[in-house]
Amino acid sequence: MKMTKSLQFAGKNLDEIIIGKLGKVRGLGGELRIIPLTDFEGRFDDLKEIFVGGKLMPVASVNHIGEEIFIKFAGIDNRESAKTLTNKFLTVPRSQAAPLDEGEFYTFDIIGCEVFAGDKKIGVVNEVLKTGSNDVFQVKGETEILIPALKSVVEKIDVANKKIFISDEWSTENVG
Repeated sequence: MKMTKSLQFAGKNLDEIIIGKLGKVRGLGGELRIIPLTDFEGRFDDLKEIFVGGKLMPVASVNHIGEEIFIKFAGIDNRESAKTLTNKFLTVPRSQAAPLDEGEFYTFDIIGCEVFAGDKKIGVVNEVLKTGSNDVFQVKGETEILIPALKSVVEKIDVANKKIFISDEWSTENVG
């Protein structure tokens, strides 16, 4: 089971999240390729404005060509102007993060959570690994352990208090 959705904070700014990165310029009119860094299809389709490298910019259009997404900004009308935006991150305020289903969490909310088995602190999540079938929490404590993000293992995630509670049974068998 996948519990997390991929998004990350924009540097130390916890109020902005990265949803993409600008790639190569396409054509002469100033369009740029978007490299999506979000799990949400269609995230870019209705944008009116977006932060580009920290600067709020109005969006003129977003186009899908095959599997690729291209964006055109108002006032960026030539290849040279567009090149100055290449490799900049596209960010939105956290308040505009896509809504999640019950039992889903953003990766950035999981990282930094303390992990407990009962009253015993196991460590702190320092990374969420995407394995395909389910996510895995990489936890650093006395040693580094990998905890599968499965309902049978993870009993509760309390994002507000940055705490995750895992099954005592799983902990006894796998942590020691």
